[in-house]
Amino acid sequence: MRLRINLSPDWVLDTEMREYPTAMPVDFCIVGTGAGGAVLAQRLARYGFSVVCLEAGTWMDSEDDMVSDESGARPLYWNDLRITGGGEPLLLGANNSGKTVGGGTVHYAAFCPRLHPSDFRVRTLDGVADDWPIQYEDLEPYYEQMEREYPVAGPALFPWGKPHSYPFAPLQSGTAGHVLIRGCLELGIPVVPGGPIAITSGTFGKRPHCIFRGFCLQGCKVGSKHSTLVSHIPDAIEHGVEVRAGCMACEIPIDRDGRVTGVRYYRTLDDGRYQEEMQRARFVVVAGYAIETPRLLLNSRSARFPNGLANSNGLVGKRLMAQAGQVVWGRFDRMIRQYKAPPACAETEEFYETDPRNDFVRGYSIQTVSPLPIAMAHLITEESPRFGWELRHLMEEYNHYAAIGVLGELLPDERNYVGLADERDQYGIPVAYVHFNLFENDRRLIRAAVQKAREILEAAGARETHYVDRYAHLVGTCRMGDDPQTSVVDQHCRSWEVPNLFICDGSVMVTQGSANPALTISAIAARTADFIREASLRHEL
Repeated sequence: MRLRINLSPDWVLDTEMREYPTAMPVDFCIVGTGAGGAVLAQRLARYGFSVVCLEAGTWMDSEDDMVSDESGARPLYWNDLRITGGGEPLLLGANNSGKTVGGGTVHYAAFCPRLHPSDFRVRTLDGVADDWPIQYEDLEPYYEQMEREYPVAGPALFPWGKPHSYPFAPLQSGTAGHVLIRGCLELGIPVVPGGPIAITSGTFGKRPHCIFRGFCLQGCKVGSKHSTLVSHIPDAIEHGVEVRAGCMACEIPIDRDGRVTGVRYYRTLDDGRYQEEMQRARFVVVAGYAIETPRLLLNSRSARFPNGLANSNGLVGKRLMAQAGQVVWGRFDRMIRQYKAPPACAETEEFYETDPRNDFVRGYSIQTVSPLPIAMAHLITEESPRFGWELRHLMEEYNHYAAIGVLGELLPDERNYVGLADERDQYGIPVAYVHFNLFENDRRLIRAAVQKAREILEAAGARETHYVDRYAHLVGTCRMGDDPQTSVVDQHCRSWEVPNLFICDGSVMVTQGSANPALTISAIAARTADFIREASLRHEL
């Protein structure tokens, strides 16, 4: 069976699906092909290591699977069974996880700001959360690498955090971006148009320029929007990486010395049945993101690790973070047509840092989100249940709506966690239980952010404003640190307890800031790859 992946109109990658040997060990077996796993795989292969990537999802064909249809994009998302609970149960699926080669990057909005220097020193500066074991300067060269490789288009001077420039000219802001820009300018709020966004403002290699199709969250049909499917996976394969799609990891076994021996997984066969296989490896990297990573570790129980692999301190799955993602929209007399651009195309980070005048610490950014019609209808009905002719009447005004999104920093707390539920998935594996609450600082921050977003829309001319609660960008659950008692991995993403186990995705983040996390995850992966190469050369792995 052959699967075709169209990376651009003139670039077609053919991948042979074949019987994979389970006896032949490799240097690295990586679980996941998203922002962390794919970048790490590409670099390790370039450094001469043998690498196999396991991906639970399938290969997607841009011609057949990335459609101009909101409901038709469901195969890109992780919609397998998960259980949610807590005071603020999270909506899981399309907005925060993917199930395809390339992971969530295939359907993310591609907005790629950096974290600020303050994000790495939150405990020192604000007395909350924890400091990272690394500083901004440790990631800065890797931010620069990723901004060239994704690539990221943005302003010549990005004024917030540590001011910096972008290697590619900014993308033109869409109509919703013009609303955000106008409202900010009316209020004297600094704002940047056209980025930072990982969408080419012109052609990039064999990738064409953006055509403002507006379906970024459904996968980019033309191949201009970044995903690891088009940026790093092709180069990884060219350098020898084997990507096995349709392979759901279920357990990471260990030997009598407490070292991992590989990954046990279920491979989906052509007739829909599942076949259990084992890939042996010298090292295992888990890069399944903030829910599936702790789920796999917690399901990997043994006599040595009865509470889950690398979980003797009980911190695997703890300190789950979701960013505040409230959507605020306004109704304008004039036509907006917010769909006519990538959904994220302008932002302000003027409220990102702690301000002593506020009754909360840390802050938020405000970005465009530009929901398509089905998503807009969901927003309207979530705010106040309206259906039938009433909803139809409101949706007739779709071209007069403009929506912007809050992206706020919610603090880590051990009462927010990922555990295991009693229910099992189609493979018979216990599914994740995701428990999430808001606390007082979170609520105060959200109130202020929503109010500011409303003021911006009103300043831009909105006759009325509305909002709903949303949450995005799950991180945490396997945090890095400098103390084995208070963290799961060290600063290089290496497990404290299992020396040949690495975790390299958003789960290792200590705090989340008010920035979209993909660029930071890839920067961490690139830094981890360099550590592995250098440690290998010193015979210290």
